[in-house]
Amino acid sequence: MPVWLCGRAGMGISAGPPGRVSGQCHNMIASDETRTELRAMIRLALPLVAGQVLLFGVNVIDTLLAGHLGPQVLSAVALGGQVWMLPLMALQGMMFVVPARVSQLMGAGKRADVGALFRQILFLAVTMGVLVLMAIRLAADAVGPLLGVAPDIAEGAAAFLRAIAWAGPPLAVFMACRGLSDGLSLTRPAMWFGLLGLLLLIPIGYALMYGAVGIAPMGAYGSGLATALVIWIQAALFVGYVATARPYRGIGWGCGRLGPDRPVLAGLLRLGVPMAVSVTMEVSMFSVAAFAIARFGAVQIAAHQIALNVAGLAFMVPLGLSGAITVRVGMALGAGDMVRARLAGLLGITLAACIQTISCALMVAMPAGIAALYTADADVQGATVSLLAFAALFQFSDAVQVAANGALRGLQDTRYPAVITLLAYWVVGMPLGLVLAFAGHMAARGMWVGLLAGLSVAAVLLTWRFMQRTLAAVRHDVTLDA
Repeated sequence: MPVWLCGRAGMGISAGPPGRVSGQCHNMIASDETRTELRAMIRLALPLVAGQVLLFGVNVIDTLLAGHLGPQVLSAVALGGQVWMLPLMALQGMMFVVPARVSQLMGAGKRADVGALFRQILFLAVTMGVLVLMAIRLAADAVGPLLGVAPDIAEGAAAFLRAIAWAGPPLAVFMACRGLSDGLSLTRPAMWFGLLGLLLLIPIGYALMYGAVGIAPMGAYGSGLATALVIWIQAALFVGYVATARPYRGIGWGCGRLGPDRPVLAGLLRLGVPMAVSVTMEVSMFSVAAFAIARFGAVQIAAHQIALNVAGLAFMVPLGLSGAITVRVGMALGAGDMVRARLAGLLGITLAACIQTISCALMVAMPAGIAALYTADADVQGATVSLLAFAALFQFSDAVQVAANGALRGLQDTRYPAVITLLAYWVVGMPLGLVLAFAGHMAARGMWVGLLAGLSVAAVLLTWRFMQRTLAAVRHDVTLDA
């Protein structure tokens, strides 16, 4: 086992209280403990990864269905999707607070306090979901003119956004339920509800977009409407399951205030807002890249959407793993065991980087075949192939940065990661991409070089932050403040 997984060379675990490091240790963390932690993380991560892949499958289905309606419809769905992703990911970033806080309570042996916390989380989720609905509906018609895209693409994007905006409230509730389940180490429910959503979207999306059983073809609007309908179904079923299933009993549903608790909500916002900022910094970089590429025409934006869709699907693996990392690190933090917290985080980061060699190899080996799955347009296929080369390269940086961010969330360290992502994506990545795309005449390829640079800087700095934070705690025989 490498030395960097330990607090320092020659350090082991004392027989004393959890989280305390003996000054007379004679060897490193035992390899069997490393294997135990790795098995626990993989067992927790597999359903999370499957759930993330299934949830992202909604985007894949939307893109596949739109792609076979032509570059204009695909571009409209792509552009609308990028606008939708900004509040969506801010919402998801805020809901990352749920597994972080729940796992900490579980690690500290406070299962009976989870129900009261979750009630406040639902207040926060519903409020944010309504705000997302209002913001998207107001912004829908302004997107096309603001970005200067072709009128037919702008009209389709606005129609898509007006429909999918109604997914805001149920999606927030779904994410809250998923966060509760993940924090309780119940990772399979989200996977099954994700599978259900995917199975429902295929016939509903096809019927609304192409027209069937008396329904007129709706194109991009049908894509957004189908997604919203499916998310409402998923959220309703997930709430019913959480409220009645046996694994959720005994978490203190009847404890705490029935109404909003301002101090608790303030604490959730203190942790959640920086998480939302951190996630939004990354997603907004990709969204602005899409808006910039839209100026190069329908072929370029369609190719960008396909390549981003492929990269996003691959990204679901380390993203799901990062959820497991958050839970494992959070439980160790709650138990006061900083040696285990460090071990869990760095094992997870290493595992994420290793796993992404598979997706990288697939993108390098068969880019033309991947492009052909999405579109029959030869020009779009050719442009997509060139972008998939860049997508293959940033698999490693993307995996490391999201895993390191997950580890830091487990430590409830959220402010510095927000600053790091702002620096990496908007001081390094976006300016470089814009210069190469326009001044360097590289078009979409230039933007993807900037994306790669931003992700790489984030990966290095976030990993360094986690290593320094946990090493300081281990060396000084202390636990971190929750």
